[in-house]
Amino acid sequence: MDRFGLLSITCIVLILLLAAVFWRFLVCRRQLMKLRLSANHQPNESDLTVSSMSQALLQSEQMLSQLQLQLHQAGHDKLTGLGNRLSMKRKLAEQMPLEKGSLVLLDIYRFRYVNDLFGFSFGDELLKQISSRIEANFLEPATIARMNEDEFIIYSPSGFTDADLTTLIAYLQQAYRVFDSPISVRIQLGHLGLERFHADISTMLRRLDLALKKAKVLDIGIAHYSAGDDAVQLRDVSIINSLAKALQDGELYMVYQPKQNCVANSCTQVEALMRWKHKTLGVISPAEFIPLAEYAGMIDMVSQWVLDQVVLQQSKWRQMGIVLQVAVNLSTQDLKNQSLLEEIEARLTKYQLPANALSIELTESKLMEDIDNAVIAINKLRNIGVDIAIDDFGTGHSSLAYLKYLPVDEVKIDKAFIEGLDTDEHARHIMDTSIRLAKGLGFKVTVEGVETELVRQILIPMGVDKIQGDIFAKPLTSTDLEMRWPQLSGISPGATR
Repeated sequence: MDRFGLLSITCIVLILLLAAVFWRFLVCRRQLMKLRLSANHQPNESDLTVSSMSQALLQSEQMLSQLQLQLHQAGHDKLTGLGNRLSMKRKLAEQMPLEKGSLVLLDIYRFRYVNDLFGFSFGDELLKQISSRIEANFLEPATIARMNEDEFIIYSPSGFTDADLTTLIAYLQQAYRVFDSPISVRIQLGHLGLERFHADISTMLRRLDLALKKAKVLDIGIAHYSAGDDAVQLRDVSIINSLAKALQDGELYMVYQPKQNCVANSCTQVEALMRWKHKTLGVISPAEFIPLAEYAGMIDMVSQWVLDQVVLQQSKWRQMGIVLQVAVNLSTQDLKNQSLLEEIEARLTKYQLPANALSIELTESKLMEDIDNAVIAINKLRNIGVDIAIDDFGTGHSSLAYLKYLPVDEVKIDKAFIEGLDTDEHARHIMDTSIRLAKGLGFKVTVEGVETELVRQILIPMGVDKIQGDIFAKPLTSTDLEMRWPQLSGISPGATR
């Protein structure tokens, strides 16, 4: 670099320094003017009283107390006073790595029905009593928090044995007294042993949630996280994520299982059943993917697809001279769809089908969870002429008081009642009584799961209306059903075996 270049750089640096000094001078001058103005308006030092100083100190203390309260509320549940999810994660993080002890996630079985039946004040008081009982149960240092409405989490440094967990559940399930009313609850819990399954906090909480989910699915009180449960969750997630695309790509399809009409000695109804052949997971049973669709809030999409397939198929069959009724399984969640009635009517009108071309099957156990609203929805469907059937009848612990008010046309006695029918007199008596009870209430009766000729010959004299099972016909594709229709609609059911 030549001398001229050095001189130029030096000049630029000097100009920048002068500018900085001048800016600093202006800032200092502005501050001095503010101080002078402030001094002119301030009272003399002698005017400051002890009272004003005390008031300032009090305000500071109030601000500090308010800040402490806000910090406490941010980490605690307002109703029970226990820690919340945020504080639980923070406390666990402070003790990491957690390589000993146990994490337990408690759930109050169907707690929302307490609020629905008794009101939110009653439910809040019950939650307070349950949380107090949980706290009182632990003499050792334990971290307890309320995770959400009806779930509580416990971290015990010393861990839990099966006996400890059983004792805890028994203690929490002892009757409570809320507003002078006795009430009992059912507790389900998931357990994570940290010695084997310690990990980062997010992973441990996910595993704990999987353990509780296992308890709910198996309908048991205590479930432990086991190696491999993560793989089950990954499969579930994969199924849910691929469901919508599978419907579009044609991976899902319908089959139809004929039912033998014992009066006409032929087939007058079929049940529509979903099948899924996944590209990578293979065949997936409806018993697996339907509950997942309900859990993920996707069941409406699935049910709409099924209705489209069934109504379209019915239209094709009627044009071919195949006249029968198709039974469609719907979720009780579908009954909450306010536009369901209009959507079914629109489909029937579009394809010029009578309403009795459809029968809607609802699972009894699900139906009983919200019987009042279900009855309203069922009545609306029956008003347009759609038949209604209760599936798995006898397994849902329904009350006889409810049965007489159910506006349904048919009940399907579950295949569990078939077991021992050909050898056990008690089994035959239970079946006969169930059929007579249903028919006495005005219901038609279908027995499902019939696989032998001997069982069929036992059932027919009992007055059963329809028989469904492999003895009459296995589920068929629409093409196979069309080919076998002359046999299915004929006189001899034996030709269909």
